[in-house]
Amino acid sequence: MRAIVRAIVICLALVAGAARAAEPAAGAPAQPPRIVVAFANEPHSAPGPAGTTGSRYGGDGYRVGQSAQQQAHRVALAYSLREVASWPIKALAMHCVVYEITDGRRVAEVLAALSKDARVVLAQPLNEFHTLTGAAAPAAPYNDPLYDLQSNLVTLGIARAHARAQGAGVRIALIDTGVDARHPDLAGRIRGTHSFLGKLGTPRAGEPAAPLLRHGTAMAGLIAAVANNHIGIVGIAPQAELEVFEACWQLAPDSDAAACNTFTLARALAAALASGAPLVNLSLAGPSDPLLTALIERGMARGITFVGATGGAGEGFPAAVPGVLAAAASEQPLPAGAFGAPGQHVLTLRPGAQYDFESGASVAAAELTGVIALLMSASSTRLTSGFIASLLGGAATDRSAAISDPPVVDVSAALARLDTVARGGAAGTAHALH
Repeated sequence: MRAIVRAIVICLALVAGAARAAEPAAGAPAQPPRIVVAFANEPHSAPGPAGTTGSRYGGDGYRVGQSAQQQAHRVALAYSLREVASWPIKALAMHCVVYEITDGRRVAEVLAALSKDARVVLAQPLNEFHTLTGAAAPAAPYNDPLYDLQSNLVTLGIARAHARAQGAGVRIALIDTGVDARHPDLAGRIRGTHSFLGKLGTPRAGEPAAPLLRHGTAMAGLIAAVANNHIGIVGIAPQAELEVFEACWQLAPDSDAAACNTFTLARALAAALASGAPLVNLSLAGPSDPLLTALIERGMARGITFVGATGGAGEGFPAAVPGVLAAAASEQPLPAGAFGAPGQHVLTLRPGAQYDFESGASVAAAELTGVIALLMSASSTRLTSGFIASLLGGAATDRSAAISDPPVVDVSAALARLDTVARGGAAGTAHALH
């Protein structure tokens, strides 16, 4: 039985080319049904001269014997069949023929008759087979090779939002460590860098800060990594511009941990306010600070939006300052008033043209900053912090307790709310700062 199955497979493979050649063009009449019939290939002709082979074997390979050829011809005449292709199968001593049924009979009827014919070793339909790769997967919306690893973009719905806005025309002040502006995935995204590290801006007074750029580079990549450049990842606002205000220093060469102080942050905040950037990212947290709070309040009075990271209770700056949009990792219960964004194992940039995964509330703050940049670039008016909060979810700043199952910021819903307000005309201007 196994030999017969192998014969079927081999026979079908050998005649496939001829069978395909006979396939009709699109729109042509349907072909007559085809079957496969095998005959024993054991000729009984007289042996040839000494030193020669019989007709079953030839110098160029296995040959069809005279008996098999005769039987194939006689069966074709007897059952109104037309030979399409044939080939001998040496391993099974068979002559395999593909026939078309020319008189309109059903395949089952012809095969039933052939199965009772002593001249026939095997008779079966000419079956069709298909590969199992399935339909092609839809093309990714970006050509960046690491996009498929950016599950945070899927969670936030960024690909759909990018059809509407990508942050073009929005300038973001990034107050952090320095940033590797030469990273290929930040090409053209860094508008400038200003350092405010000095005697009080290092872990040991009087020592210069080492050029360690991990945290700032990671936040910059989350916000504005270039899209569709065949390199790395996609930023949430890939057409936004970043202005870097270096106010923090990295604590160890192989760590993302960094520190800042009142002096360095105050200088950076003052410079950010003077720069005219409408959006400031602060992926950091610490105790309440009157000087820094006063600077943020002055900035908000000028219409600047601030985003800060928060991890929970005991943090007074910047997230606890009224009006600051606080962000926390959505994988954990949200602190009161915070917006949730993915914060665990999120792919981003590393200095030196590298990539790695980052976790924490800093990540959520950078993502929220990128989302707000999309809203700003989609609006014809300058948006206030309060109006942005309403677009993102309404009452985030009014929550009085942590949420055990926190929602994730929905960019598409926020853009839809923005469109609704815009269609309302005057209603939109009541919430927007001109």
